[in-house]
This record gives sequence, C-alpha cells and structure tokens, in this order.
Amino acid sequence: MPVVVADTGPLHYLVLIDTIALLPQLYETVLVPEIVCTELRHPNTPASIRAWLATKPPWLKPQPTPPLTALPFPKLGDGERAAIALAQAAGAALVLMDDRAGVAVAHAQGLQATGTLGVLELGAMADLVDLPLALARLKTTNFRYRPHLLDALLARHQARSGGA
Repeated sequence: MPVVVADTGPLHYLVLIDTIALLPQLYETVLVPEIVCTELRHPNTPASIRAWLATKPPWLKPQPTPPLTALPFPKLGDGERAAIALAQAAGAALVLMDDRAGVAVAHAQGLQATGTLGVLELGAMADLVDLPLALARLKTTNFRYRPHLLDALLARHQARSGGA
C-alpha cells in the first residue's frame, strides 16, 4: 500500500495495545508531522509510547510541520490540521486519524481516512491480529468509541471468520 499519514491517536492506541507492528505490515511508510511526534513525547503520555517513539522505527518518517497559521480548519487540533496538510502535500492515499471532526474534514478535502478501529479491522482481515483480543485491550484504555461500532466490527469479523 502507498504512503499514509498518521495523527497522534492511532499511533498512541496501537502502541498501548501492543499492535503497532500492524502499521509496517499494512503500509509501506507512515509519515507524521513533527507536531504529532511532539504530542507523543508529552510528559503526560504513557511511558511505553514515549519509549516506542524513541526507538524511531524505520517505517515512521517524521516530517516538518507546516506553519500552523497557514493551516485551515482552526476548530481541529494542531495534530489533525498538520496531518491533513501533510497528506495533501505528500499525495498520501490515507490519513490515520481517530478524531471524527478531523476525519470529516479529511474526507471533505478528498482524502481517505480511517482510525485505530479501521487499522485493527484491516489487520484482522489479513490475519495479522486477533481482533477480539485487540478490542478487549483497547477497552482497557481511555479510547473513546461508540459501543455499537465495536459490536458491528466484531460481527463483521465473526461473519468473515465463519462465526469463530
């Protein structure tokens, strides 16, 4: 798959639930605006995430953040705004983002977007992750989700895997 751009959320949660290895298996390169790296390094960010980022995986490519004054969509967070701008500039096929408002803006800008749940589902479809286990782990974090989305995701997974 072509290059994708990631916002903070999917990286944060995939590290927390120990499924970050999905990204290089699903995508060739993951670009991140430097502001996303700054958010992931924040002292309040869990130590496991800061330690993961310090390893600088070769598939993760930090990019300069465009000047925030030049970025549209002031109602979005800086990470979302920068990820959308970087995706447009890099011609990325996909933006990894959990923020619903950010996803709506990305779609309005002609970009495809998916979040943590979409990455987990794609990984499960490729037999790269145990989806029920990953979702159980995700529920132990502060990840915000609509319960019916998880129910639908598990139902699709069970239908694909023959009810298992």
